[in-house]
Amino acid sequence: MSYKIVFFDIDGTLVNEQKLVPADTVKAIKELQETGVEAVIATGRAPYFFGPLAQELGINSFVSLNGAYVVYQGKPLYKNPIPRSSLEALVAYSSEKNHSLVFEGSEAFFANSESHVFVEDSVLSLRVELPGYDPDFWKKEDIYQVFLHCEAHEEHLYEPKFPDLKLIRWHEKAMDVLPAGGSKAKGIEAMLKMLGIQPHEAVAFGDGLNDKEMLEYVGLGIAMGNSHKELLPFADYVTASVDEGGIRQGLHYAHLIHA
Repeated sequence: MSYKIVFFDIDGTLVNEQKLVPADTVKAIKELQETGVEAVIATGRAPYFFGPLAQELGINSFVSLNGAYVVYQGKPLYKNPIPRSSLEALVAYSSEKNHSLVFEGSEAFFANSESHVFVEDSVLSLRVELPGYDPDFWKKEDIYQVFLHCEAHEEHLYEPKFPDLKLIRWHEKAMDVLPAGGSKAKGIEAMLKMLGIQPHEAVAFGDGLNDKEMLEYVGLGIAMGNSHKELLPFADYVTASVDEGGIRQGLHYAHLIHA
């Protein structure tokens, strides 16, 4: 199979636990790009969380916010914001439970609490700045994703009550909240349609629970060696970990670069 495009998750895939890109990963992606195959970021992160990384790798296209906001060569091509009615209900209910929210737009993010230890723990783990405070941000801008701050034993309070939303845990104290049916795969689908590329002509690398649909959708889904164990059944191939040359090994397996 001759693949035409490769999608890369960020955390645990392009970057390690220290949020650094291994030198061999940078080199492998450059070699990929030199063949004419396009490299695209596919992440749960918002665009303002990975600008320097994209610049370092020379990548101008991305599927961000778990597929809800997609940009190709600097131009937005797909938007799937959370319905305002769903946000209103989530804000009211989470307030009753004393669970803080962080609202993510395409250009900025704000929390509805001025200071919350769960917000600090989760957001700082991404090695980015903390959000500003604006409890009404969701009323003024399109919101593509929300961080819901609760622990695993509290998830049951939300899942049956919000069938119009999708919840994915990414931190012990935080979950991503997306529109129902939202996923990286939906964003990838929009980009592939625009480019005239078939899903079987695409490759994707990931390591987390939000990568299931993406790995299943493309022609070759590659899970990192450090992946969450529940992701592995969705992968066609398991490569080495992020710090052990996993990107290079996976691209070589796909016959896209030399070993």
